[in-house]
Amino acid sequence: MNETMICAVGNVATQPMYRDPESGASARFRLAVTARYWDREKNAWTDGHTNFFTVWANRQLAANTVASLNVGDPVVVQGRLKVRSESRDGASRAWADIDAVAIGHDLSRGTAAFRRTVRQDPGTAPTRSVQEADAGAQRPEPQWETPAAEPAHHQEREPVAVT
Repeated sequence: MNETMICAVGNVATQPMYRDPESGASARFRLAVTARYWDREKNAWTDGHTNFFTVWANRQLAANTVASLNVGDPVVVQGRLKVRSESRDGASRAWADIDAVAIGHDLSRGTAAFRRTVRQDPGTAPTRSVQEADAGAQRPEPQWETPAAEPAHHQEREPVAVT
């Protein structure tokens, strides 16, 4: 399996579009990735060339993408790079797609609040929404502290021979 896995950091350039055919849910959006460099002559950061990718998300990632992303959001996308080319009327065109494995907000440029989605078995109706689950009974806070060490009962052990 020789696939080109990439990690692209950029901004959402188009509103994510969602579709749910019988083959499974998918979403797509355009990602703008602009290189920045320090221009010594201007003594300032300068934008370089912008690359555009079409990002494809499938199944649960598609639903979460549409619910979470908006135009302009800074994101990190990891996935498989797919380059397509086509010749029409003597002109050659190329497209670069990313089949996303993971998509997230770029936390170096802002904050985000994570909300876990309620998983359901395929073919069953949802029992309650995420908002209803969040508004439900408070779950106890997990115990993060390391428990105090119990007093050690030191017992002499006989050496074990290793052969």
